[in-house]
Amino acid sequence: MDLYAHLQELEGELHQCSTRTDGERLAQLLADDFVEFGASGHVWGSRAEVIAGLRDEVFSARSMSEFALKVLAEGVVLVTYRCRRTATVVTAGADSLRSSVWREEEGRWRMVFHQGTPVAEL
Repeated sequence: MDLYAHLQELEGELHQCSTRTDGERLAQLLADDFVEFGASGHVWGSRAEVIAGLRDEVFSARSMSEFALKVLAEGVVLVTYRCRRTATVVTAGADSLRSSVWREEEGRWRMVFHQGTPVAEL
């Protein structure tokens, strides 16, 4: 599998309910020094904070489009894409622009940083 397809698959996995509720799998995908700036404006300063926060999440299906990859350095990649979140009884549907930095560690790709930016409705 090429790097583009592999990282697209890993990003997609992080949008799945089964992954978001699996602390062990999240710990494999997120680097020890992971940080996230959420589309909500909330900052998650650690992997442990993200894992704990997702335990109580009301899941909303998401889809990706416009996926792109840029190699920043050997073993470090930036991915960007548009994400569509489906509405639930708790949250409205919304689009956001997403960016993630992935780093290869011991032959495995792990996310170091993620940011979601809301897309303004026209």
